[in-house]
Amino acid sequence: MQTVTAPVADAAIVNTATVTRRIASVDVYRGFVMLLMMAEVLAFSRVSEALPNSTFWQFLSFHQSHVEWVGCSLHDLIQPSFSFLVGVALPFSLGSRLAKGATFGALLRHTMVRSLILILLGIFLRSMHSEQTYFTFEDTLSQIGLGYTFLFLLGFYSPRVQLIALVLILVGYWAAFALFPLPGAGFNYTLAGVTPDWQYNLQGFAAHWNKNTNFAWDFDRWFLNLFPRESTFTNNGGGYSTLSFIPTLGTMILGLFAGKTLKDNVAPNQKIKKFVITGVLLLIGGLVLHLTGVNPIVKRIWTPAWVLFSGGWCFLFLAFFYGVIDVANYKRWSFFLMVIGMNSIAAYVIADGLGAFIGNSLAIHLGQDYNLLFGLPYATLVKGALVLLIEWWILYWMYKNKIFIKI
Repeated sequence: MQTVTAPVADAAIVNTATVTRRIASVDVYRGFVMLLMMAEVLAFSRVSEALPNSTFWQFLSFHQSHVEWVGCSLHDLIQPSFSFLVGVALPFSLGSRLAKGATFGALLRHTMVRSLILILLGIFLRSMHSEQTYFTFEDTLSQIGLGYTFLFLLGFYSPRVQLIALVLILVGYWAAFALFPLPGAGFNYTLAGVTPDWQYNLQGFAAHWNKNTNFAWDFDRWFLNLFPRESTFTNNGGGYSTLSFIPTLGTMILGLFAGKTLKDNVAPNQKIKKFVITGVLLLIGGLVLHLTGVNPIVKRIWTPAWVLFSGGWCFLFLAFFYGVIDVANYKRWSFFLMVIGMNSIAAYVIADGLGAFIGNSLAIHLGQDYNLLFGLPYATLVKGALVLLIEWWILYWMYKNKIFIKI
């Protein structure tokens, strides 16, 4: 067996005698997250608009949408969960490859190629409706790709070093925004795509994290214009930014901690207890930063408070799925999610790239009014449910034929 040359290697990872096993709850959690993304085709907001007096559909609509700026909905937890699970899976992936005799150099090359593919796949998906390649890096896959190689390297260090890296990332990212000057009297808000009286603007010190007037927006005005574009980049309509990959790496590091805990040889109930305590402490930490005005909880620019707050939810979700699936062994109900979670990259691409095609094909073959089966208010539910079912059937066919897309 070849010797592994790695920086200050973590014995829990590089012990090639360790036999890694697949944790079913991780696949189910990933499947749940991907289902939330795929279920956008149900368009609860359209139903809510058609039934404005229904608090039930208003509730579902809110949690299937991203909040405008500050705060959190269930839909906002999709990207942090997906990023968190990348970190959770890394100790198992490294353990498996090292057990097969892979060298550090070979693993690093594979990681760098994987990072590049994720970045390019994100750009490809964002460019599907453009006249030319749309160079942007806020897509979930691109954000993960930009930080993945750094995560891989951290995977070989001790939890203490990983914690130091996490603190440096969060404090450094906070400082970059806090030190960036606030808009002056002559600031061009048209360039930023917002108005000075936008209802979601924050006041006082928190204004350093307002939409398209912050450090990350200023960076993108330079960086994104280095690439060929249809027109000069001035702002991202949603306020998203390239540099969010830095705190996203922080979210993946939290996942790395969780993955190491799952891999450790301790009692399952102790793992659940650790996940719950960590999750609650992270939630409290994020809320304290937000409520004291030190740092707002904003997903769109991935503030440090958002890393803590969303990370807390990720730990609690993992505790739930691990407890139900792997500890209590209640698995039969989760097969639908398992099929999606074991092919998450394929699910992501199918939902982003084939959803519109499937929807148009249904109208061609079933007639333009097929979705009016239960009346106009529920038209998007009928169409979306059929699209979602077809997408799942594709993934099920891949599952049955053992076709799993991995990068």
